[in-house]
Amino acid sequence: MNATGTIDRPHTHDPQKQAPMTSSASEPAGSATPSFSPAAAPVARQNRTREMQLIPEALARAHMHDRQREAEAERQAVRLVAARRMQRRAERVSLRARRALAMAVMH
Repeated sequence: MNATGTIDRPHTHDPQKQAPMTSSASEPAGSATPSFSPAAAPVARQNRTREMQLIPEALARAHMHDRQREAEAERQAVRLVAARRMQRRAERVSLRARRALAMAVMH
């Protein structure tokens, strides 16, 4: 069986033979060891632990970013509704003023 292990159940228990986790493009630069050498295996295990500990923080940051974007969209929608309401009110006032002016000219 050539299946590789996971972080919790590594293929081998020898830290010298364990490969580090590779980082994705969305992770900050330098968060994982870029190259593997047997001497760097314990450091790689530490990086895995650090990366695993930072996952909830990254999720919380992403969640807050989404909530802020939703809140901004909601504020923009409220401003748009208020602007339309004020525009209709201004149009009614303008119409009343035109009527009053016409009535004044006719008398």
